[in-house]
Amino acid sequence: MSGDNPWREPVVVMQIPDAGLHRQIEASEPVRAALATLGDLRDVSSAKASFDLTPLSGGRVHVTGRVQATVGQVCVVTLDPIDSKIDETVDLMFVPPEQIRELSETVDDDGEPDPGDPPEAIERGVIDLGRVAADALFLGIDPYPRKPDASFEPVVEADDPEEHPFAALGALKASTKPARKPKGE
Repeated sequence: MSGDNPWREPVVVMQIPDAGLHRQIEASEPVRAALATLGDLRDVSSAKASFDLTPLSGGRVHVTGRVQATVGQVCVVTLDPIDSKIDETVDLMFVPPEQIRELSETVDDDGEPDPGDPPEAIERGVIDLGRVAADALFLGIDPYPRKPDASFEPVVEADDPEEHPFAALGALKASTKPARKPKGE
C-alpha cells in the first residue's frame, strides 16, 4: 500500500515487550470512508483487526492476526448493492531495512530460493498495523462480487442473419459502396 493509506496505527518496535504485544484496532468512520474511496467501494461499514506482535532476535518482529471487514460493493450481474464480508489472516515478518537484501537471498533446503513471502521492512523503527490491516482488507475484496441468487444468462444468437446486431452496418456499407468505373475510361 502506498503512502496514501488513511488507516494508521503505528507501533514503535523498541516499545514491544519481550513477551510480545497484542493489539486490537478498529477503523473510525472517517478512515472507513477514506478506505472506501481508495478501494473504489460503495462503503466500508466496519473494519477491525486483531494482531499479535512477537519480537525475535536481530530486531525482527513476527506479526500474526486477523482482519475482518464489511464492504459495500455492486453485484457484477444485477448491479444491485451488496455487502461483502472480508476475513483475512495475517502472518508477516518485519525486519530492519538493512536485513531485507540478505533475507531475500536466502535459500531453502534444496538450494532453491525460498518461495515464502519476502519480509516487510520496519520503517524508521515503526510497524504500522493500520497499513497491514488495510493491505489485508484490500487483498480480501472479491473483484467480481455477486449476489448469492444472481445468475448470468448469456445472449442467444439470432438464427436469421438479418437480425444479427451488425446486419444494419452491413446493409449501410453495401448501399454506400461507390460504383466501379469500367476499365479504359
